[in-house]
Amino acid sequence: MIVAYWVLVVSGVFGFDGGDGDGSEATGATGLLSGLGLGGVPAAVAVSLLVAVAWFASLVGGTLFTGTPALVAVLVAALVCAWACTRLVVLSLRRLVPKERVPSRADFVGRVCVVRTSRVDRAFGQAEVTSADGSSALVQVRQTGDEVFAAGSAALIFAYDSPGEFFWVTPYDAELDPDRPI
Repeated sequence: MIVAYWVLVVSGVFGFDGGDGDGSEATGATGLLSGLGLGGVPAAVAVSLLVAVAWFASLVGGTLFTGTPALVAVLVAALVCAWACTRLVVLSLRRLVPKERVPSRADFVGRVCVVRTSRVDRAFGQAEVTSADGSSALVQVRQTGDEVFAAGSAALIFAYDSPGEFFWVTPYDAELDPDRPI
């Protein structure tokens, strides 16, 4: 059954939940798996491993031991074995699952922005900047010099001031950019 599920996932019939399953939403199967120490990988991977190892352990135990009391012990042992083996595999797989990087304001440093206010000085100014993912933000900007920034002019963000929560900018001339296409 698990093999059939994964064949359908690979063929595109079923979607694969590529979430990290770290339990941050702590609901449903993801929360239960995280509580069992099996979080940090997609839930489908953890459940597939758990079921496969439990099935194999119960198959081996059922072959080695017979009788009703022995079968109950085999089922309990199979579940414990499945949890322990899956936990070991999940601990190894957690290192392979990339952590989602949280965007920060420092990501804008080094980017070109467009001034949206009539002026930018040491105390006032706003500009629009586009992030790497294509989204744009309106940010507070300041300058150290006496350059004139008109609305629509380009500026280069060169630093972020955390206490003031604004970006330092300098005039940007595309002609001086060494990476510009010729």
